[in-house]
Amino acid sequence: MRNTINIMKALADENRVRIVLALARGELCVCQITEMLELAPSTVSKHLSILKNAGLIKYRKDGRWIHYQLDESSKIPEVGSFLEWIIESLKDSEEVLNDFEKLKTIEKKSLSCVPNNKEER
Repeated sequence: MRNTINIMKALADENRVRIVLALARGELCVCQITEMLELAPSTVSKHLSILKNAGLIKYRKDGRWIHYQLDESSKIPEVGSFLEWIIESLKDSEEVLNDFEKLKTIEKKSLSCVPNNKEER
């Protein structure tokens, strides 16, 4: 029961739900998430920490860059069900579609936080 409550608390914030839905598209760097949400990096870090502690997302470090993705292989059994439900429920919402369009623009830009961007080499 504790896992379910932690997941529900993590998903009880609009910005954290937006992060989860953005990560459903694929891995994102912290700077891309920050730009999409238009929030301070410290605020985004707090949101990411809450999602990670709930077992919903995981990260990998690439030098000084941190990339997040959904943790679909989480050891917490409830995670898969919650991720599937939230993605299916909101995939066509106006806010999510706006975020997806914003992410397309962000991903096209040459961002200094994305080391594998061809323009950065």
